[in-house]
Amino acid sequence: MLHDTLSIAMTVSSMANDMFHLAIAYALAFPIGWNREQEDGAAGIRTFPIVAIGSCGLAMIGTNLTGATPDSYSRILQGLVTGIGFVGGGAILKDKGAVSGTATAASIWNIGIVGAAVGFGMYHIAATLCLVNYLTLRFLLPRK
Repeated sequence: MLHDTLSIAMTVSSMANDMFHLAIAYALAFPIGWNREQEDGAAGIRTFPIVAIGSCGLAMIGTNLTGATPDSYSRILQGLVTGIGFVGGGAILKDKGAVSGTATAASIWNIGIVGAAVGFGMYHIAATLCLVNYLTLRFLLPRK
């Protein structure tokens, strides 16, 4: 009976920890998604947090696989970077020789890495990437 109670408590604790990681990834992505939404980007307040939590979830799953090795983590990151690049590519638009959406595409790619960093427990990297991304979008204005 005690063993079952401890097992349930450990499962609940693990679930709460996982949800905490996902919430951090979501919260870090939100300001960048908000910025892109305000700038009429091809992606915005819904896309960025979803990319972040998806990337975070994938990283967390990878760290919990039985027999996971640094090589398997590398393959997870390779697939993630490729997949997020595909999503970001959809944000780039070409119209009459002008290209737009590259900052949004780069931000989507960056947010995928932020989510993975949170999933792997590297909060300092995630926070730094978000801060630099947000400040770049906010204060470095594009040429007209």
